Amino acid sequence: MGDDLRVLMLETSGDAEPIAEELRKAGVRFAACRVELREDFVRALTDFAPDIVLSNCRLPAFDGLSALAICREVAPEVPFVFVSEAVGEECAINMLHEGAADYVPKDRLSRLGPAIRRVLENARRRELYRRAEIELAESEEKFRLMADLAQDAIAIIDDEGKVVYWNRAATRTFGYAAEEIAGRVLHDVLAPTRHADACRNRWREFRETGAGAYVGRTVEVSALRRDGTEFPVEVSISAVLLQGRWHGIGVVRDMSERNIAADTLRRSNRFLRTLSRCNEALVQADDEDRLLHTMCRIVVEVGGFALAWVAYPQSDPPGKLEPKAAFGDNAARFLDGLGTTEGEAGTGESPFGRAMRSATIQVIHDTADTAVDFPCRPWAFECGYRSAVSLPLITSGETLGALNIFSAETGSFNEGEIDILNELASDLAFGIATLRARKREADSARKLAKSLEDTIRAMATTIEARDPYTAGHHLRVGRLAHAIALEMGLPEEQVVGIQRGAEIHDLGKIHIPAEILNRPGRIGELERQIIQTHPQVGHAIVRDIDFPWPIATMILQHHERLDGSGYPNRLAGDQIILEARVIAVADVCEAMMSHRPYRPGRGVEAAIEELQRGSGTLFDPQAVAACVALLRSGQFTPESFSPEQDCPWGVA
Repeated sequence: MGDDLRVLMLETSGDAEPIAEELRKAGVRFAACRVELREDFVRALTDFAPDIVLSNCRLPAFDGLSALAICREVAPEVPFVFVSEAVGEECAINMLHEGAADYVPKDRLSRLGPAIRRVLENARRRELYRRAEIELAESEEKFRLMADLAQDAIAIIDDEGKVVYWNRAATRTFGYAAEEIAGRVLHDVLAPTRHADACRNRWREFRETGAGAYVGRTVEVSALRRDGTEFPVEVSISAVLLQGRWHGIGVVRDMSERNIAADTLRRSNRFLRTLSRCNEALVQADDEDRLLHTMCRIVVEVGGFALAWVAYPQSDPPGKLEPKAAFGDNAARFLDGLGTTEGEAGTGESPFGRAMRSATIQVIHDTADTAVDFPCRPWAFECGYRSAVSLPLITSGETLGALNIFSAETGSFNEGEIDILNELASDLAFGIATLRARKREADSARKLAKSLEDTIRAMATTIEARDPYTAGHHLRVGRLAHAIALEMGLPEEQVVGIQRGAEIHDLGKIHIPAEILNRPGRIGELERQIIQTHPQVGHAIVRDIDFPWPIATMILQHHERLDGSGYPNRLAGDQIILEARVIAVADVCEAMMSHRPYRPGRGVEAAIEELQRGSGTLFDPQAVAACVALLRSGQFTPESFSPEQDCPWGVA
């Protein structure tokens, strides 16, 4: 079990040694602390900090149930196992109901080692699931807070133009509290009178098609504050389908008091650091149905029984059995009859239903005995079943269903056999719970992975909202870089990472003043130096985010060149990571192929000529060869870089 297990024993000295000896025989490495008195037990829970408690039911000065109650209050995460003389069935059930993880009779100490392993594994799984739930909740909360912490106003408007989301910055910008603006038509409240009709007409077009004059672009318009004052704002509108209806996501910046220098970087860092660090659980789980069928087959083929089947309680209609798996003689025939009889009488009248309802083992020694009256008895007898046992599938105090085993002989299930079969049922219940826990973990991992992808796309959208001349640039570079990496035969995970890095490679441009980014003509040397800081700024923004790929390094190095002539650090050759070398080729190709307001795209041949001229000196030769192959094959044409290909939601 790895490091020594800390075992707190509530036991007399004479009975503690056999328990310790049994643990050693089971191969358990442990350190034990034995107590008998209440005050010593309470102190040991804190000072000794046990991994598990093994407790007698009755001691001269203390009792196990009281100790269990104390443990549940002081150290609820520590599993509590009763190891005691034989107790009645009702008492054992009460122990489990009160929170005990298991009960091992002292006359069956050979079960102690497996029981401890099972209990500790259950506790570990519960802790993993609890942590996953906490991480998911924290992640979702961080994503919610992200918008509220943004310095720009963010509003979401439905297809009727009504406000459905309003962040804190929007309240600061416009003066309306979220509850005050919610449900109101945005243009009726914020648009100056002279612009109101034009805004409504544009929104009507958006409502029908998800497109419009402002969608996918950054524009400057006038807006009204709550006090009636008019002020200029920069608005970036994106369209998204939510539940089959177009919604507009507007990012609004007050242009009257903006600060595009150091404050922007500081806000962006705080904004991005609130993103959750996504952890994907790489757990491969078996299928639950296949497990049930396999267990039933083993019971019949290896155990020599006539039939084994597993039933779950059905919620609709309540009280009815739902057979989940079966194997054996006349299995289909019996279950067909069972569906009729159980449907009429309900599970409460059958031993199978009672096993689930009461969480107790039900035994039928002779199906011919008319004194044993349950709805499907004649049907079971007709199918050749002469005795049966129904074992509840219990884990962590929850009854998941019942394992039902039939024999062709009467009196097949004596006490010893029932104990063994009950262990089998416990193992099956644990397996079912484990598979479900793994599935929940996998679902959480998928949600987190989707959140990671959405976060990167949101970053790209945020960057391009400030630079209308290169709208869609990140997505196009991402698509081309992805294709180049595939053409180079890189591993799938590396290909995905290259695309994600390419989609936000110019993240640092969020720090560049908009008047420089949006200038259509030539820029001066000082402005060029400012622009060339964007790889370092982007690197600073994301370096503390735990991406599964070297995104921060890709951003920092995508303008480096093989001969050391690039920036910001004049790296050369293998000092530049392969991912950044691929993005550099895709970035240059996209820039040459795309149209700009101040010049047309230069076409395929010009792009190929430029890349080949720099192959081996400026650009990675393999990346260049792959890009040229894609261009010559026609997979990427000038039309691939047209504005209508930019928006991920299909709007211009």
